[in-house]
Amino acid sequence: MRFKIKGGKNLSGEIHIKGAKNAALKILPATLLASSPSTITSVPDISDMRKLLEMLESMGARVTFQNNTVHIDPTSIASPHPNEELVKKLRGSIVLLGPLLARFGEATLSQPGGCLIGARPIDDHLDVFRQLGVEIEHRDEKFYFKGKPQAGHVVLGKLSVTATENAMMAAVFSRGVTTIHVAAAEPEVEDLARLLNAMGARIFGAGTHQVTIQGVDRLEGVVHEVIPDRIEAGTYLIAGIATQSEITVGPLISHHNDLFLKKLKNAGARFDIFQKDGKEFIRTHPSRELVAQDIDPRPYPGFPTDLQPQYAVLMTQARGRAEIFDTLFEGRFRYVEELRLMKARAEVINSNRIAIEGPVQLKGAEVSSLDIRGGAAVVLAGLIAQGETIINNVEFIDRGYENIDEKLRALGAEIERIE
Repeated sequence: MRFKIKGGKNLSGEIHIKGAKNAALKILPATLLASSPSTITSVPDISDMRKLLEMLESMGARVTFQNNTVHIDPTSIASPHPNEELVKKLRGSIVLLGPLLARFGEATLSQPGGCLIGARPIDDHLDVFRQLGVEIEHRDEKFYFKGKPQAGHVVLGKLSVTATENAMMAAVFSRGVTTIHVAAAEPEVEDLARLLNAMGARIFGAGTHQVTIQGVDRLEGVVHEVIPDRIEAGTYLIAGIATQSEITVGPLISHHNDLFLKKLKNAGARFDIFQKDGKEFIRTHPSRELVAQDIDPRPYPGFPTDLQPQYAVLMTQARGRAEIFDTLFEGRFRYVEELRLMKARAEVINSNRIAIEGPVQLKGAEVSSLDIRGGAAVVLAGLIAQGETIINNVEFIDRGYENIDEKLRALGAEIERIE
């Protein structure tokens, strides 16, 4: 699949933000811990979510997914072994391990797949489970896990979101108290804890770097709404700012993007935050001039690495030189060559640093989506480029954005999906 975009169009209208991909991908596996069905609302209808639900069904769960609402009945799950081929296509499948070990005391998993933005090994997860007393064997290109997680003191090797979430889910039934030090503090971690506590878990400190779990005997299904996707919201805000358009983006939780919004303001972007029906929205306005601002993506509450490629596109329209320093994934800058094909003045200084000079009139070209966020970046570049842009491999974009072409078209963008 490809996108064809004719750039230079002014946008107007409202973009509705769905639930956070990075929250829903952990919340759906967490429902396996319950002794009764759960209903999860505001789930983005994206290919990664469909793959995950297929995995749950492959183990015996009964699943329905309609109108961004997922109903999961985990009571019929009999196997702790998700479908091997599906696991290889989705890195997020690693978070099945916590619930499966807590429920069954065993699991088998192939090496998870996903976007090619660095090696992203699963060593942090293996370390967590070993600290919880789980035995792990690696043979025949599979990992075999055995043993119910035991309560104890867990120290993460770094601020890993998925390792923190796996440890939380693995420990919910462990008799006694488990503490997780060097825990990731992302809003998605906090949302997972909110779900688990509503189900009957006792988790304290989620959203800080120390989380405590007091083991319980049983969890029950609940109805839960996923928090808005701060990365999707940030992507569309940049679309409005980069095209000098007035669009409304929401609902969202603005403080989840505090540093991102501060950097936009420092660069001269104009927008306002307002309330509607009890929820937050942001409206962008045409800016007089954008001025280059450096960023240094870090774990939350730092600037999100998942908005770094999109921000780089915005910097092509800003006056001056912006440097971006990102150490979180060594393959994150692969999109830069695609922007250079569109005449961006961008330079890869080393594997962790790039520089962008602006402003420049981007030109339409044939480019590729190389991962989810890099793909979103070239879509944004296509919106502001002169002429026609063809984007290959849009399957990557579909993994993280629900109907991005339809949403942009509703704003007035000239974008179509072609074979």
